[in-house]
Amino acid sequence: MQIFIFITIGIIGGVFGGLGMGGGTLLIPLLVSFTALNQHTAQTINLIAFIPMAIIVLIIHIKNGLVKFKHLLTISLPALLTAILAAFLAFRVQSGNLKIYFGIFLLVLGIYQLTTLIIKTIKEKKAKNNVVNNVVRQFTILDKK
Repeated sequence: MQIFIFITIGIIGGVFGGLGMGGGTLLIPLLVSFTALNQHTAQTINLIAFIPMAIIVLIIHIKNGLVKFKHLLTISLPALLTAILAAFLAFRVQSGNLKIYFGIFLLVLGIYQLTTLIIKTIKEKKAKNNVVNNVVRQFTILDKK
């Protein structure tokens, strides 16, 4: 039964990772919640699983022309340096506290994404209403002529 749980969690993480949504966002909480793994081990498994997923997805994105190489160093170098620092920091934090910090991070991320979606939807609705109003005005002007 344990292997079935790991395979299911791996599939879910792979699907979301392939969609570019960060498989670890789900993989880590699923591993901690449904297996006997602690937060540090779950994060380690996520990082190891991420390597082959990232390589395959990167190849697909390069083939589709979605990778802008001119931004590669500008993004990669600071990300690499902060990842190294964060890894050392995470190692020093107790697993229970790390779980809480990761949960807070996911909560803040969810609130941010929900807020962004709501704002985008409102803007799109306003833009659509403006287009409709402009069309109605133009037909009204044409009717008066």
